Amino acid sequence: MIVSDKQDFPVTQARRDLEPGPVVLLSCRHAGEHDIMTLGWHTILSFSPSLVGLMISGGNHSHRLIRASGVCGINVPSADLVDTVCRVGNTTGREIDKFSAFGLTAIEAERVDAPLIGECHVCFECRLHDDTLVAGYDFVGPVAVSYTCRVGDRKSVETRRATPYRDPG
Repeated sequence: MIVSDKQDFPVTQARRDLEPGPVVLLSCRHAGEHDIMTLGWHTILSFSPSLVGLMISGGNHSHRLIRASGVCGINVPSADLVDTVCRVGNTTGREIDKFSAFGLTAIEAERVDAPLIGECHVCFECRLHDDTLVAGYDFVGPVAVSYTCRVGDRKSVETRRATPYRDPG
């Protein structure tokens, strides 16, 4: 796996990398614990401010960490990581360190206290914006995309394919 260098990119263009809904890896940390989870249920809620909604089950280990810390990373993996993305999604961070177990590189975010994933070609640093829907819907967002990291120039990023979400139900 390749660890990519990152550079600033306008958050107002987050939808270019998040729509029409690639599978993403959420990364989070709280009180010395960190986790990664695979997520296919997310949506752009607003362009300005840039808000993304994340649907995460309340029983998920990452749900607890994100609710407690108020921050997370949304990491967009390219298709060459599909096997890793599936393995991450089929395990729980309560039992293993997913960064170690799956050979992923935790890189420090600049504006939030959550690790980002070096092998992902796009990483968004996010802060919980509003939690009024959490109790009734297992809804963690919306999260405000406060900063985004990019690899290379825009042209090289656009040639990398993300893994599309396909719900069999």
